[in-house]
Amino acid sequence: MTTTLHPDPSTSLANSDVPNVEHDSGPEPATRPSTAWLTPAAIAAAALEACGGGGGGGDDPAASVSASSSDPALRSLAATPIPAAGLAAIAKTSYAGGSAGPLGQTRAYMVPATDQEASRFLQQCQFHASDGDIALVRSLGYAGYLAQQFDVVPANNAWTWLGQHGYGVLDSNIFDFTPYQFDFAVWYQIINSKDMVRKRVTLALSEIFSVSANGIDYFWLTYIMANWFDMLSSYSLGTFRALLDKVSLHLAMGMYLNTRGSQKADANGRQPDENFAREVMQLMTIGLVQLNADGTPVVSGGVPLDSYTQSDVSNLARVFTGYDYNWTANVMTWFNGLQTPTTTFTRLPMALNASLHSPEQISFLGTTIPAGTDAETARQTALDTLTNHANVGPFIGRQLIQRLVTSNPSAAYVGRVAAAFANNGRGVRGDLAATVAAVLLDDEARSPAGLSNPTWGHLREPMLRMAQWGRTFGLNSAAGSWKMYDQSLVTQLGQSPLRAPSIFNFFRPGYVPPDTTIATAGLVAPEFQLVNESTVSGYINYMVTVVRYGIYVGAPDKPQITSDASDSFDLAASYTNELPLATNAQALVARLNLLLAAGQLSADTVTLIVNALNAIPLTDSSSTSAKLDRIGAAVLLVMSSPEYLVQK
Repeated sequence: MTTTLHPDPSTSLANSDVPNVEHDSGPEPATRPSTAWLTPAAIAAAALEACGGGGGGGDDPAASVSASSSDPALRSLAATPIPAAGLAAIAKTSYAGGSAGPLGQTRAYMVPATDQEASRFLQQCQFHASDGDIALVRSLGYAGYLAQQFDVVPANNAWTWLGQHGYGVLDSNIFDFTPYQFDFAVWYQIINSKDMVRKRVTLALSEIFSVSANGIDYFWLTYIMANWFDMLSSYSLGTFRALLDKVSLHLAMGMYLNTRGSQKADANGRQPDENFAREVMQLMTIGLVQLNADGTPVVSGGVPLDSYTQSDVSNLARVFTGYDYNWTANVMTWFNGLQTPTTTFTRLPMALNASLHSPEQISFLGTTIPAGTDAETARQTALDTLTNHANVGPFIGRQLIQRLVTSNPSAAYVGRVAAAFANNGRGVRGDLAATVAAVLLDDEARSPAGLSNPTWGHLREPMLRMAQWGRTFGLNSAAGSWKMYDQSLVTQLGQSPLRAPSIFNFFRPGYVPPDTTIATAGLVAPEFQLVNESTVSGYINYMVTVVRYGIYVGAPDKPQITSDASDSFDLAASYTNELPLATNAQALVARLNLLLAAGQLSADTVTLIVNALNAIPLTDSSSTSAKLDRIGAAVLLVMSSPEYLVQK
């Protein structure tokens, strides 16, 4: 049917009409683990930290978060990989220390002067900072580290992982209709993959090309979503054009935005579905308004000019007609009274039925595709038109800056990143490796001036906090099953990979918390759209258990979603490097400050946490459990601190 343009980008996610699939966050322990290890002093400190106390952060509008504030907003606080050859060379030649990049600028910050600066960079470009990576960044410099990471070949993928763990079998477990195992596979990738920069960029792209398992219901959904993650990973450091090509024919996107099964118009009034045509422009390529090269709106009479019209949507929708499931090399089996496919189709691009493709002339964004043009030529022409649109560089560049570095980049910063997108220094448009390098190596990103700027940085997304915790402290599955469920319930993280409530992601890039200092200053704070009383308290309450005991898993030694006598905290951190420091609260907090907060906790906050820890009696002869109690309290307090939550 014919649809209309979406309203203003600030439209609430609560109004989404995307259907929901019931969440499964895993079993709960029969008896809640003891929190006796949290002394009254530690509990008070945690509450103070969560409400913005403890010194520092008070001048940062994004850090002044209080669950009891009178301010309503603050209260509502396996595709084949593209060959990596050349990516490292581009990073080195275009962004090498002291040399001119694509814009001819000379970079002032190419080698970190301190461990804290190295940790800050690592927490922007990947999920965590380790002692080894800090030393490596200090040795190689920022560009050298990126170049090395760009060359890391992914060791495995989520789709294959599912098969290795027995989730592709048709049996009484009905894995073909249980949509939770991809959570295990994706979280495993995030916590364990060696290609850390690639996976961090993959997660960022998953929030721009936002497909959610909550809006799809079909055989082997878990395999469809796993392959979607793998595809984003494979093309995350290739060209934007290649990525857009894969996105346009991927079954996950086809099912989510209805290009799967969309057909040409007929005499009965049927019209091509317009969902993907609209959203690929609005959310994935050019945005709602025309942009200058620096991302500022093009205006006429003080009013921003629209980037596309309803006619553009209707015409572009014709391109994506005639596509459906690809049953090539698939085998159908009768199971539970249904003809059930094997998993092969979940990793194949949608197949074309040319007889259902729109034959009419297609005119959009100044491009005309003649009537009778074959479907593949029409699709390639449409994707070329979108990729070459002047908006794409600043539109995508700004969002990558927001996801990796700061919510409110300067126009000049956006312009430099957009220029790298337009030309990687070798005449290639849309080189995502060069674009990511431009985001992370820009002087505005690397300058220490941002640390004292109250408008700089962004709120850490909850799923990134979990990923950081897991990677920093050696999260492991004792049984090897990695049954890490959907974490998006408000009693947990309120967010989980590929579980957004709608195509608009978990939050909008232009979200402004109403009636706040942020709004008065004309700033945006996208991640704050996740923040409310439930998510703030849910996060802290959840992490109280997680940081000390781990994540509770039902039947960790079995692939089934079930519960039995083996239920346990199978997913737990080791804290191997922290245990020797447990009796020295000052040294322990200093380590956590470096690895978790890049040294950005204020002296007052450090003192507050150290005093709380010292209220937990501990000696060298104390048990390992007692030492883990103190470490758990320290991690919780740091990860509840505004100076941690607002990443600069």
